[in-house]
Amino acid sequence: MQRDPQWTEFVELSGVFFLHAMAMGAWFVPLGTVLDAHGLQAIKPLAFATGALAAFVSPLVFGAVADRHAAPARVLSALAWATALATAAVATALEWGAHPWWVLGWIQVMALCAAPTWALSTSLVLRRLTDAPRQFGPIRALGTLGWMAGCWLVSALDADASPRAPYAAACLWLLLGCLTLRLPCPPPPLLPEKLTLRQRLGWDALALLKQRDHGVVFLTAALFSVPLAAFYPYTPTYLRHLGLDHTTAWTTLGQTTEIVALFGLAAVLRRWRIKWAIAAGLGFGFLRYGLYALAEPGWVLLGLTLHGFAFTLFFITGQIYLDQRVHAEWRVRAQALFSLMTAGVGSLVGYLGAGWWFAYAQRPGQPGWPLFWGGLAAAVALVGIFFLWAYRGRGRGAR
Repeated sequence: MQRDPQWTEFVELSGVFFLHAMAMGAWFVPLGTVLDAHGLQAIKPLAFATGALAAFVSPLVFGAVADRHAAPARVLSALAWATALATAAVATALEWGAHPWWVLGWIQVMALCAAPTWALSTSLVLRRLTDAPRQFGPIRALGTLGWMAGCWLVSALDADASPRAPYAAACLWLLLGCLTLRLPCPPPPLLPEKLTLRQRLGWDALALLKQRDHGVVFLTAALFSVPLAAFYPYTPTYLRHLGLDHTTAWTTLGQTTEIVALFGLAAVLRRWRIKWAIAAGLGFGFLRYGLYALAEPGWVLLGLTLHGFAFTLFFITGQIYLDQRVHAEWRVRAQALFSLMTAGVGSLVGYLGAGWWFAYAQRPGQPGWPLFWGGLAAAVALVGIFFLWAYRGRGRGAR
């Protein structure tokens, strides 16, 4: 009989996800409106792209460190503190009216520190579970609740467009660094005497792409992240256009359904093959943008609620897939590669491409929102068709 986490262990693991996501939500969701309020609209696409640039470098590097040299909890703690300092520097630069390139530079430093952290949190939680499909969802749901709490905190402080938002995020990163010091630190595995530079940088994880299904999952994740990248910077602006204020709080509708989906994920994975769970996530992603394209507040809010189903069924199922199908010695690097493909490759193309597509969709005398969101819905549909065609799987009933 498989062992469930003890109560104290469950609280620790849930607390890691809760604080981590709370810090990310307090930073990421209001970032676009904070930059707009300080006249920095010109650097907004570049500011969101900093996370994508960072994801090309730091997740694999620190994933390799956590796999081979140091306990993931200690690596995560150090990175959380470094992220807190960089986030506070961004807030200070905004308050002092620093040059836009100084603000962007500090955002890039913050992104380099933060980029590996979610893969590290996921890996250290998964390695302490004995039945990830059944146990991971409820623990990960606390992360979603943390993201919502971060958004609520920003709106409660009336900081949706204020430097107080990144200051609050910096405090939360500091708390996360302290919490991870309490986690157990198993010794790293024995290593060969000599490691190549490629191994030390974590780039040997690219070998995972050679296995067909692994490659399809990684590539689909990157492709899906391209249209998904427009959701975060443009949803708050869209809600304001429709007359819905307190945008940071409104966006938590997607996290509400994400919690529901996380608690139901174990039942879904018992009944469905991973292929169909991932395909369902892509389907919800298509419906979300299709409803956005209707440009009516009620339909848009309904589309916003579908974000939770799309995110959970695709991205969380993808992380569980890697935990089940990749050898234990490679799992931190596999999660890091997943971050690189989603937050790196996909998001970089998505953030920069979304800026171009948004400008192209504008029409004189009328808003271009229906065309903007409709085009993104079509892109998600193409990704779904590719996945259904390319993924093979182990066959019905296989674990």
